Amino acid sequence: MTVKGQILRSASVIATITLISRVLGYLRDQRIALLLGTSPAADSLILAFRIPSLIRRMTAEGSLGASFIPLFSKYLRDRPREQAWDFARRVFWDTAILLAILALLGIVCSRQVIGIYTLFGSKQAHWGLAISLNRIIFPSIFFMGLAALAAAMLNSFHVFGIPAAGSIFFNLSIIAFSLAFLYRPIMGLLPESAKNPATVLAIGILVGTFFQFVIQAPSLLRRGMKFLPPMVSVQDEGVRQFGRLMGPSFFGMGVYQINLFVDTIFATSSRMPSGSVTSLYVADRVMQLVLGSYAVAVSTVILPTMSQQLAAGELEEMKRTFGFALRIVSFITIPAAVGLILLRRPIVQVLFQHGRFAAESTLLTANALLFYAVGLPAFAAIKLISPMYYSANDTATPARIGAYALACNVVLNAAFLLLAFRYLSNGSPALASSLAAYFNFVLLFIFFRRRYGGLGTRALAVPIGKMAVCAAAMAMMSYAALRFSGFEGIRHLALQVGLLTAMLALSVGVYFGVAWILRCEELAEFRMLLRRAERVRAPAAEVGL
Repeated sequence: MTVKGQILRSASVIATITLISRVLGYLRDQRIALLLGTSPAADSLILAFRIPSLIRRMTAEGSLGASFIPLFSKYLRDRPREQAWDFARRVFWDTAILLAILALLGIVCSRQVIGIYTLFGSKQAHWGLAISLNRIIFPSIFFMGLAALAAAMLNSFHVFGIPAAGSIFFNLSIIAFSLAFLYRPIMGLLPESAKNPATVLAIGILVGTFFQFVIQAPSLLRRGMKFLPPMVSVQDEGVRQFGRLMGPSFFGMGVYQINLFVDTIFATSSRMPSGSVTSLYVADRVMQLVLGSYAVAVSTVILPTMSQQLAAGELEEMKRTFGFALRIVSFITIPAAVGLILLRRPIVQVLFQHGRFAAESTLLTANALLFYAVGLPAFAAIKLISPMYYSANDTATPARIGAYALACNVVLNAAFLLLAFRYLSNGSPALASSLAAYFNFVLLFIFFRRRYGGLGTRALAVPIGKMAVCAAAMAMMSYAALRFSGFEGIRHLALQVGLLTAMLALSVGVYFGVAWILRCEELAEFRMLLRRAERVRAPAAEVGL
């Protein structure tokens, strides 16, 4: 099978599983919105989960894999299998000890952790509930980190399905606990102090992260992993090399999540309207439906492929792999950005405007979604170009560029808050992150080109130009459909869902129709991706089912 075929096959499996997870994630967020709306309790839950979520998404979406997979692949290629697993076991237990210490510190210093969010003098709510929720949720970083490391081990064997399914169990746990809150016999088992929806949801988060790790253990055991603690391993050269790579990759791969964390801090400013924290969170969750389903899926698959290509001295093949990945992901993210920008309000209204999530909450969230969607192509492109650096065991350059992007985000956030708040309101943190993402990608592209030569920019210009034409046609259709549909006057949910579905179908149909007229190569590749997603019967060694 060609490299392109392998990437499409594995990415289709991850995308399918991730899409299921995103749908469950929507149901999870809808349950949270239904129970808490954009109230101070909702903001408290999101603040308490923000740092663990930051760690979960930074590790699960590549930072641990970026450090571990190239080293582990080299062990598997050059040494006996037993030595490779011994290295993996030492890394596992060193990571477990570090995570346990961090979890304990997060519990003990819960007040100081939540205090980070009051740097800009927030007076919107009393954060006592957030401190209590943080003590429940923070231990989840222990299971999150181990789950991400287990996923990196399985990905090294081109097993992608089982690690991707972990988020399904995470979402199911939170949904189950949200439903349990309505079941009085279960609530009767809890102490009075815990009988509120925010606390019950926090317990669901902790339980969900436990399942994320546990479901991967049997697959690791079958491939040779032993979980018995090894001898003290801080002097092991392989472990030390992993540690040297881990720090920079954790920052470089997670700069998007760090910027979201910075956005949250600015969203707690006393100038921001109440509910700004929740609106940014919900807007990001809508974004993740696209970003997580496709960009993360493809970036997860190409890292082992690029590592093997570079180890074999096939630099040009690695560049072609990147070019293909960028084209197929851009073919999806560019129209997705257009759709989210123009149809943002109907999307948020249909998905979340229920219970305590009122019309005012929809307006806040739609405003944040507008500015996050502007940066969607850049967010996706960063996830594709970073693995090229990590394949060469270079985690320092993305980290350094990520630091520049973080500084850019902070400066823009401050400038927008002071000078443009009247026009941007709660959308200013989202716009700052989007602009910082474009800055980040451009620098990553320039630095890699200087070091390793051209990346086929001219070859990419034509397909990207065609996508822009297709997206422009789609934008006109979306605008016309929204203007003449009378959506704002419809109050019945079923009619809203039907009308939104029709508007999306028309817009997407125009995009694909123009792509067919322009003979976009990506259209055929996308159909191949969908066909492979329907046939999730590939060999277990390739996709991990």
